[in-house]
Amino acid sequence: MSVLVMKFGGTSVANLDRIRRAAKRVGVEVAKGHDVIVIVSAMSGKTNELVGWVEETSPLFDAREYDAVVSSGENVTAGLMALTLQEMDVPARSWQGWQVPVRTTATHASARIEEIPTDNILAKFGEGMRVAVVAGFQGLAPDGRITTLGRGGSDTTAVAFAAAFGAERCDIYTDVDGVYTTDPRITDKARKLDRIAFEEMLELASLGAKVLQTRSVELAMRYKVKLRVLSSFEEQSDTAGTLVCDEEEIMESNVVAGVAHSRDEAKLTVLSVADRPGIAATIFTTLSEAGVNVDMIVQNISEEGRTDMTFSCPTGQVARAEDALARIKADGKLNYGELVVDKDVAKISVVGIGMRSHTGVAAKMFQVLSAEGINIKVITTSEIKISVLIDRKYMELAVQALHDAFELDKVA
Repeated sequence: MSVLVMKFGGTSVANLDRIRRAAKRVGVEVAKGHDVIVIVSAMSGKTNELVGWVEETSPLFDAREYDAVVSSGENVTAGLMALTLQEMDVPARSWQGWQVPVRTTATHASARIEEIPTDNILAKFGEGMRVAVVAGFQGLAPDGRITTLGRGGSDTTAVAFAAAFGAERCDIYTDVDGVYTTDPRITDKARKLDRIAFEEMLELASLGAKVLQTRSVELAMRYKVKLRVLSSFEEQSDTAGTLVCDEEEIMESNVVAGVAHSRDEAKLTVLSVADRPGIAATIFTTLSEAGVNVDMIVQNISEEGRTDMTFSCPTGQVARAEDALARIKADGKLNYGELVVDKDVAKISVVGIGMRSHTGVAAKMFQVLSAEGINIKVITTSEIKISVLIDRKYMELAVQALHDAFELDKVA
């Protein structure tokens, strides 16, 4: 029989009624003849509660024990889902990460999946089990300790299982009914996309769209796993949701697929650093070692052998960046005048594979922002993306104006 992977996020399994609703969806797929692997998240709010308990107990916690605690939420959901399916006379059992086993690296709290052996689950399918309910977000380190994959890791678990088992499709059930051209909370003109290319989804996920975890899209693209994002609260059909697939499977599309935004951005400028080889390496190696996720980078024109270096990072990592740069300045490894921090910025991005073959997207974007009186602080581009930093107070205006200008409410 063909294998289908179905993943249910925290809001989809927030209470027993929602678990029953999700189980009925699983039952429909079993009735169609599928063997189903269900990946579940912890019930809504539970992971935050568990993280809070850990931090209250031990501010400088042992990451191995952190994983042991926070992974327990998924275990509860998996057991409850399996029991619900059994009550529906659907042969099902729950699996924790170590029972599969989901083999991962030893990097606790942000482990990466290395291997998912299929023997144990396939053997149970052969014995009559129809549904394997797997606790998402967790795995097994080489030393036998429980690991977790980082927030949103259940998406990655689901895609990894779909790849390992050669699944027909991987359905991601969430509280939205698909991928939209932009955040529907910002503009009511946002349109649900029937299909979106892997590359576009990857850019949107990394730029602030929270529908899918970035690593899950990377895996899907690498292993050609068809992903479908759909709501667990609406009637399902074969055309429901948004299919994330190869570019070749999309006949026609708009030049721009979507507008993404990220509110929690900060702009940092290191003033008056020496303009010589090795300075950028010193700055960004230091930031990397401090766990600062640097995004946009701009170096100003050199004047009298000195230059300024500007970069962006999440606002929650500013203190780490300030501390790391102050340390290497005190140690004499980097001589600079001042570190200027602006925490009141937002990142706006337009994304679309059509940019490869169409000119003028950047010009149009900048003209639209200019017409709205919005100043651009930093610009970065890639083959299918243009991102800018602007004052945060203009974020919603910028998203609305760009969505209108590129006519994203219309089908190509």
